[in-house]
Amino acid sequence: MTDARTFLSEANANGFDFFTGVPCSFLTPLINATIEDTDSTYVAAASEGEAVAIASGAWLAGRKTAVMFQNSGLGNAVNPLTSLNYPFRIPTLIICTWRAGPGLKDEPQHELMGEITPELFDTMRIPHMPFPKGNDAVGASLMRVSELMETSGLPVSLIMQKGDVDPYELTGGTVSLDARNGQVMDHRIGKTQVTRYSVLEELLKEISDDTAVVATTGKCGRELFTISDRPQHLYQVGSMGCAAGMGLGVALNAPNPLVVIDGDGALMMKMGTLATIGAYAPANLTHVVLDNGTYDSTGGQPTVSPNVDFASAAIASGYARGYRCDDLAGFDDAFAEAQAAKGPSLIHMKILPGSLKDLGRPTISPAEVAQRFRSFLADNSAAGARR
Repeated sequence: MTDARTFLSEANANGFDFFTGVPCSFLTPLINATIEDTDSTYVAAASEGEAVAIASGAWLAGRKTAVMFQNSGLGNAVNPLTSLNYPFRIPTLIICTWRAGPGLKDEPQHELMGEITPELFDTMRIPHMPFPKGNDAVGASLMRVSELMETSGLPVSLIMQKGDVDPYELTGGTVSLDARNGQVMDHRIGKTQVTRYSVLEELLKEISDDTAVVATTGKCGRELFTISDRPQHLYQVGSMGCAAGMGLGVALNAPNPLVVIDGDGALMMKMGTLATIGAYAPANLTHVVLDNGTYDSTGGQPTVSPNVDFASAAIASGYARGYRCDDLAGFDDAFAEAQAAKGPSLIHMKILPGSLKDLGRPTISPAEVAQRFRSFLADNSAAGARR
């Protein structure tokens, strides 16, 4: 067996200091030790896919990351691993348990995934190896993981079996929550709604030069690129629903003001991220939800957003402020208030469906977008430290 504290010590020595994930009974000792480890950061995610997105944001902000979950949850992570980490070349260590592994009788819901776990990693082109069995094997294993990540710029997995880690009891370490009584503010005027393009133009007029922007997949990022391509813009492609999680990872690890531009359909795909953001409460995060009531990129099919009060949902999840608005004047007021106060804040902006005709796509590759965004954050942090 491997001692959890030994593993974390070697992980820290290899630069791994940011962990996020979803519990599994096999992972209990390692997650417990990580929560209590003063040299590591642990963020409890609402889903495995969200954990991958959070770790991706933390990597953009300069951290070396690991995500932890069981193999039955690996299916929830397939989308961001293949449509976020792969195109953007974002590495992370995946510690995945092997429920229903070789010779292990387990619950019926784990049976199929137990049979296909290694092959699923192979299909995703993610190198994998057994979790180190014994303290003496930890250092070499993590050095190999680091070498593979450095060479490929992609995730690498350690597959953990039952009993690989010695028991470790959690003695404290719950998420510390401030007493927050968030407030919903209504800036709706009821005038004619505007387009997403108009809101994005207005947003870029208002943000500071050091503000980082994460834009959700689809026409949101494409329109943002068309208006103005800047190093502080991250245009997500694929990984629908992961913009807020990635933004959280950035906001927790970089001092910059951070704006996440989300869509109604995308946010509803991972509404649990509202709770994670509310719990960890990054003061520098403003979450803008552009709600046109449709899946605009796929032909305008309706979403169920008319039944969703995103501002109230954010407050119920622990955000400091929630705003409702439906025209540019209201949006300007809400955004100015959000930027002047301690976040996180969510702005629910009702907009018209539709987009520019013959809308183009970013001409810079996702990997280049990620690298320049990471450089922007690093340069800005260094400049702030010098001041």
